[in-house]
Formats: sequence, structure tokens, C-alpha cells
Amino acid sequence: WTKIWHIAGRTAELIDPGDYLVHNFLKESVICILQEDGSVKAFYNSCAHRGMRMVQESSSSDGISCPYHGWRYGLDGFVKFAQDGHDFPQGDPCGKVKLKELRCDIWGGFVWYTMAEEGPSLAEYLDPMPQLYKNYPMDTAVRVAWYRIALNANWKFVTDNFSESYHTRTAHPQVPPWIDQDVDTARHEMWPKGHGRTVQPMRPSLSDRLPETMPHPFKLILQQWDIDPESYASYEDLAMQGWLDLKAAKRRLWKERGYVHYEHMDDEEITDSPHTVIFPNVTISFLPDNLVFFRSEPHPDDPEKCYFDLWCMAFPVEGQEVVESVMAGPRPLREADYCEQRDFDAGRGIPELAGQIVYQDMELAEGMQAGMHSRGYQDAYLTGQETRVRFFHEVLNDWLEGRKP
Repeated sequence: WTKIWHIAGRTAELIDPGDYLVHNFLKESVICILQEDGSVKAFYNSCAHRGMRMVQESSSSDGISCPYHGWRYGLDGFVKFAQDGHDFPQGDPCGKVKLKELRCDIWGGFVWYTMAEEGPSLAEYLDPMPQLYKNYPMDTAVRVAWYRIALNANWKFVTDNFSESYHTRTAHPQVPPWIDQDVDTARHEMWPKGHGRTVQPMRPSLSDRLPETMPHPFKLILQQWDIDPESYASYEDLAMQGWLDLKAAKRRLWKERGYVHYEHMDDEEITDSPHTVIFPNVTISFLPDNLVFFRSEPHPDDPEKCYFDLWCMAFPVEGQEVVESVMAGPRPLREADYCEQRDFDAGRGIPELAGQIVYQDMELAEGMQAGMHSRGYQDAYLTGQETRVRFFHEVLNDWLEGRKP
């Protein structure tokens, strides 16, 4: 954890110089502050005087102040006021003493930092993600739902879970009608640094079909783009040709309908779902109109627990005031005011998410944590489509044992 790059928050939270993010991780805390020149600097949240943790949550200020003895720091981290400055035998700390700085960078509308004083840059660490997703204007996405949920599960379950979709037809029956997750239609990709993704067409599965009496979500999507779903001779035509017709309609109509984020996206990106894990603990589901961010972070004391972050983001479309956030239901198209901090509590802590895909995943997390303690569990018996689960643990072992991934 001291060597990887962490996400502190969204650049949308940093509007004016002095705005800052606070990211607490295990027993560490980091402040990321927007500078006058538009850059962001990161500092440990520990006063250079006697180590006091200075701020508790993200806010705005013309600097950081310590609540213990009143030391104040400028945006650059240097002390700009210390009470009784003449009383320091080693000299007045103003302009001389500085908060300990960390390397900080920005990608995808996220503010990143690393505790490693040396090592790969953010671009090197993320490679090839910046190139793969260069067509998505990620920094324009609006975070409409923002949760941090305490789970009774080890943090690694989240990456395991999002590294395969073999569980989907069992745990998420609402998915196959609009994302084809059949094993032979998905594309699985892995990169040496531990990142990976599963790319799936956003069209109905040919294997898992809704009863004909039920409204079909894909038909509604086609209708939104002026395609008559009843014009297809068969279900297969609806799924396969309808998917191709949808690409063409989006390519033809995006500008007049205000879907400006489509401008540079290719035919795969405007209709498909590249579900992406960034090693070791971040997952981003790239959808044509949404980004869904998942992150797991370990509990500071108990490896049987973790914190699960869910950020639902939508690309703004002219005229839209409410968006379907995919994982958290309909939400106003505006930045969420604050982070909802909840205890999952077997689902009782987030009743508004009941029935959502992410809710089902959290249920699975706690069930897996319990089940893997059983004397009956010996080792995983994996399918080919679960290769990324094994790959994640191999790369994790490389990091832990000092080998270069």
C-alpha cells in the first residue's frame, strides 16, 4: 500500500485554490490541495510541529491550520504562521519548515497520490489505461451517488469479484437482458502490471432470455434512439442486428441530442461495457453514458473487514435533469453533496440500494468471507473466464515478495 498509487477524490471537488481533499487510508491520512496555478499538491495530514492530525474531512481554506497549537500552512505546505516564532532556539519555522509532501498527479478526473518517494509515475503505473480510455471525457462525469460502506469481508474479495462475470447469471439475473455476458461473446484482457478488463456487448444475451410477457429493457433502449424493436423478425435479430443498428443511430444522432461525450468514442465504446480492474483495488465500469467506480480499502485493524466505495458518475447530456445511475437508481444530475457512510449490516444499512447489482455483490462478499473459513474449502476450481482472478493473486504475490510485476 505504500508503493501503489491511491485515489484521493475527484477533481470536481477542487474548484478554487485552497480547496482540499482528505483521504484516510489504514492509519494514514493525506491532504491534496489545489494550488494557485491549477496543480494539486499532496501532504501527509500530520503537523510538522508535533504530529497532530490537522483536518478531518475535505473542505476549503486559504491554508491548513493545526487545531493544537495554531500553526498555519500555506497551499505550498510551508509554515506561514507559528505562535511565538521567536521562541524556537532552532529558528522561526515560518517559511522554513514544511509538511511532508507526497507525489501527486491527475488522470481521469481523479486525484492520485503515492507514498512511494521513488518508483513509477502515475502514467507508468496505470499503463495502458490512459491510452485505452483516451476517448472518454472522464473529467466531465458528474458523481451523482457517493457511498462508503463498511463490509464484513477482506478487501481482496472486491477485486476477485470484479475480475470475472461467471457469477452474473446466478447473482445478477437483471444483467443478461441488456449486457451479453455469455462466455463466448466476452473479451478478456490482462496486462503485466495487474490491470485487466472484460469487454462485453451491451445487447441481450442469447442464452438467458426474459419471458416474452415481460417488458424488455433493450427494446426501450432502441426506442430511445428511434429504432422500432418490433421490426425484427426474431429475438436473435433483435439482439444482434438491433445492436448494430443502435451503433449507427448513436453515431448519426449524438450531436443533435446533446450526447457530446460520444464525439471521440468509437463504435465499441458507444454501445459496449469494458469492465476494468486497476490493480490492486479499483474497478471502473465504463458504460456509454456512465462511469461506475468501485474501490475496496482494508480496515485499519481487522483483515476480516473492509470499506467499499461506490461512486456513480454520469456524463452530462443537454436537457437531462435526472439520470439512471445504474447501481444506485435514478439521481439528479448534480454532484452529490457528501459521502453516505454506512454499515452494510446484511443489507439493512443501505435499504435504498436493495435489488441493485452492487447490493448483490456486497451480499456475496460477506458470504464468501464466511465460507472461505470452512474446513471444507481447500482451493478454487476456476473456469477459463476466471483466469483474471488467479492473475490478480499472482501479481499481488509478486508485489508482496519483491518481484517486479
